[in-house]
Amino acid sequence: MREAVIVSTARTGMAKSVRGSFNNTHPIVLGGHALQHAIARAGVDAAEIDDVILGSGMPEGATGFNIARNVAIKAGCPVTTSGMTINRYCSSGLQAIALGAGRIVSEGVDVLAAGGLESISMVQLSGKMNTHQATEAGLLKAKPALWMQMIETA
Repeated sequence: MREAVIVSTARTGMAKSVRGSFNNTHPIVLGGHALQHAIARAGVDAAEIDDVILGSGMPEGATGFNIARNVAIKAGCPVTTSGMTINRYCSSGLQAIALGAGRIVSEGVDVLAAGGLESISMVQLSGKMNTHQATEAGLLKAKPALWMQMIETA
């Protein structure tokens, strides 16, 4: 039986929500930064990552639109890298890691990234229906199709 191992880790610093130093930093930027460093620490090429699985307690607004895929692209993975965002509220990140390990053991996936992502500052329930930060400007400019609805691609 195959064995799943963690070969590197990375995380962003911590700050106060809403008034802290990351309050206006898009979660795609935060996640992309952490994933880019985890990939570098692992000593693998970003193109070797088969899948990125991220858990998010509130996958909407700034952390919506399958943020795992967008984080993968932001971190330098090719557009062929899959992304999956899951929600189990407080245990979302841990569930993502467990799913990733299961894919390695039972499905034969060689390299994947898994973890959790949250930005309480950027996911706020307000009169704007939590859409005011739905896109990240740099990635939207580089890859606008990431935010296309399925009907637009048909």
